[in-house]
Amino acid sequence: MKKIFEKDFYGKKIVVEFGELAKQANGAVLVRCNDTVVLSTTCVSGNANLLSDFFPLMVVYQEKLYSVGKIPGGFIKREGRPTEAATLAARMIDRPMRPLFPEDFRNEVQVVNTVLSVDPDSPPEMPAMFGSSLATCISEVPFDGPVAGVKVGRVNGEFIINPTVSESELSDIELTVAGTRDAINMVEAGSKEVSEEDMLEALMFGHEAIKELCEFQEEIIKEIGKEKMEYPRLETSRELIKEVDALIRNDLDNALRIKDKLEKYAAIDKVKEDLVTKYKEENSDLSSDELNELVVKVIRIFDQVEYELFRNITVLEHTRSDGRMMNEIRPISTDIDLLPRTHGSALFTRGQTQSLSVTTLGALGEHQILDGLDIETEKRFMLHYNFPAFSVGETGRYGAPGRREIGHGALGERALAQVIPSEDEFPYTIRVVSEIFESNGSSSQASICAGCMSLMAAGVPIKAPVAGIAMGLITAGSEYTILTDIQGMEDHLGDMDFKVAGTRNGICALQMDIKIKGVTKEILKEALAQAKEARMEILDKMEATIKEPRPEVSKYAPKTLTFMINPNKIKDVIGKGGEMITKIILEASNVSAVTDINAVKVDLEDDGRVIIYHSDKEIIDKTAEMIQEIVREPEVDKIYNAKVVKIEEFGCFVQIWPGCEGLVHISALAKEHVKKTEDVVKLGDEILVKCLGYDKKGRLNFSRKDALN
Repeated sequence: MKKIFEKDFYGKKIVVEFGELAKQANGAVLVRCNDTVVLSTTCVSGNANLLSDFFPLMVVYQEKLYSVGKIPGGFIKREGRPTEAATLAARMIDRPMRPLFPEDFRNEVQVVNTVLSVDPDSPPEMPAMFGSSLATCISEVPFDGPVAGVKVGRVNGEFIINPTVSESELSDIELTVAGTRDAINMVEAGSKEVSEEDMLEALMFGHEAIKELCEFQEEIIKEIGKEKMEYPRLETSRELIKEVDALIRNDLDNALRIKDKLEKYAAIDKVKEDLVTKYKEENSDLSSDELNELVVKVIRIFDQVEYELFRNITVLEHTRSDGRMMNEIRPISTDIDLLPRTHGSALFTRGQTQSLSVTTLGALGEHQILDGLDIETEKRFMLHYNFPAFSVGETGRYGAPGRREIGHGALGERALAQVIPSEDEFPYTIRVVSEIFESNGSSSQASICAGCMSLMAAGVPIKAPVAGIAMGLITAGSEYTILTDIQGMEDHLGDMDFKVAGTRNGICALQMDIKIKGVTKEILKEALAQAKEARMEILDKMEATIKEPRPEVSKYAPKTLTFMINPNKIKDVIGKGGEMITKIILEASNVSAVTDINAVKVDLEDDGRVIIYHSDKEIIDKTAEMIQEIVREPEVDKIYNAKVVKIEEFGCFVQIWPGCEGLVHISALAKEHVKKTEDVVKLGDEILVKCLGYDKKGRLNFSRKDALN
C-alpha cells in the first residue's frame, strides 16, 4: 500500500513515497525535493562471510541523463562508467553511513540511488543521502541511523540551507555537512578564505537543519520500519581473549613505540606472524575450516589489543608513535623546477609523505567537457591525484583511478580553485597533476602544498599561497587528544581524519571523516584552531622556496595575446567551412596541418574575444595581424588605395584590403558626368577612394570624386 510523507524544509517541499516502487528490495523510498526525484533502495544478502576483515558495503549513485533532458554524448548513447561527480556523490553518502553499521556485521549491503529527475535548484545528492539513510533504516538491516545531510551557503553574511544555483554563485561558502541527530560525522567544504569562526558557525547551522531531517525520518520509521534482522556473529571466548592478550601485550606495546614507519610496521607484523604461527602449530589437528576460524579470532583479538594500546600511548601517556608533540608537524622540505621541460613543477615532502606536482598550461579550448547532470558543461582548472602502490612499498593494481584517487584529487582541486585567477585575468586551461612518490598519511594535503608551489612556479597569478594539513582525533573513554599532521597509523587506528586547507586569510577547503558516531562543537573548534597554527608554519616553509607567482610563464608554455573584434566578424575569420582560420594557422605557423604540435592555437569567443596561443611571440603577432587585417573596419572620410575588382553599369566594386569591399557609384567616379563606368576605370585598376560609410542597407560606399580634391 502506497504511503506518502511530506515536510516543508527551508522553502522546499520534501515528499517521501513508499510502497509503490522497487517493492522487492529490503528497503525502498522515492524522495522528491521540488522537481528533483531520487529512488533509494537497500538490499542485504542472506549470507555473511564471518571470516572477512571488512564490512562489504557498496553505495551506488546512478546519474540518468534523461533526468535533465540530455542524451549521452559519444558513440554509445547510454550511460557508462560513473562520472567524477557521481563517484564523489557516492563517497559522500558512504562516509557518514559506514560508521553506523555494527562492527561485527558482515552481510553484504548495497545501497543504490537512481537519479530520475533533477531540478537545478534542488541538487540530487542530498535527497539521495536522505533516501539512502531512510531506505536502510526501514529495512531489516541493522543500522544506527538515521543520518542526513545538507548544503550550507552564505550570501551577504546570511547562512542558507540548500542554496539555489543563483545563491550558490554569490555564496562564499560551499559546505556539505552530514550527521545524526546528536553529532556531525562528515564534512566536505570549499570556501573563499573564510575564517575558522565563520566555518564553525556554518557547521553548527547545518547541524540544526540535519536534526530536523533526522526527526522526519524517525517519524517515518515508526510507521513503516521493519524489525531488524538477527545476524551471525563470530563468538570469541573470554579465555582466548585473555590468553592472546597476555601473549602479545608487551611485545606489541614495544613495537608501537618504534619511531620509524617501516621498522614499526615490520615489528608489528612480526608479533602477528609469530602469534598466528603458534596457534596454527598448536592446533594442527583441527579441520581447515576450524583452523581458519581460530586464526581469524586470534587476529581480531590482536587488532583489539593494538587499538587499545595505541590509544593508551597517545591519549593517556601523551606520546605519539614517532616521538612528536601533539601539535608538531613532521620535517618539511620543498623544491621547485625539478622537471626542465614542464611548465611548472614542485616537490613537497613532509616526513615520509611526498608529492611531486606538475602544472601544465593550455588553451581555453582544451578545457574538460562535462557530460553530467550539472548546469556546468566544462571545467577550466583540474587537479589529478595519482597514488601508485610503490609509494607505500607495496605491489598493487594499476589502471583507471579509483574512488580514493578521485576523491583526493577533488579535495585538492577545491582548495586551489579558490585562488585560481579568472579566465579574463589568465586565459589558460590549467591542469595540475600530483604524483605521490611516498606516503605515510596526509598525501592529499601534500598535493595541495606541492600543487600550489607548482602553480606559482608556472607563473599562474594565484591570489595567495594555499597550504593543507590533516588533523586527527584519538579517544580513550572520556579523554581525547587532537593530533596535528597525522601519519598513516594515526589515521588507520584513529577516530577522525580532519583535513583543512587555506591561505593566511582563511579556509579554502575542508574535509572530515570519522569512525565514531560523531564529534562535538568543542572538538571541531579545537581542531580548527590547531590546524590554523600548522597552516601558517607550512606556508612559511613554502614561501621560503617560492614567495609569489613568477611574473612570466615558462618559455615552454604557450604565450597569449588577447584582443576584441566585432562579434559579427567572427564568421569572416572562420570562413566557409573553416577555410580562412585554417589558412591563417598554416601560414602564420609555417606548418602543413593544424594538428601539428607547432601550430598556433586560436580561440574565438562569442563575445568577440580572440585569444592566440603559441610559445613564439613572432608567430602570435603574425597571427594577430592576419586576423586584424580581415576584421578591421574602414574609417569614414579616410582615403584608401583601392583595387577595382568588379565592373557594373551603375559603378564599380573596389577592395581596400582582402575581405573589405565596397561600391563606387557611377555618380561618384569623377567630377564630370560619367556615361559609362569603363570610361573612367577598368578591372584591376588601382585608384584612390574616400570612405563614405555604410548606407541604410548596410552596404559600404566609396567615392573616387571626393578623393580627387
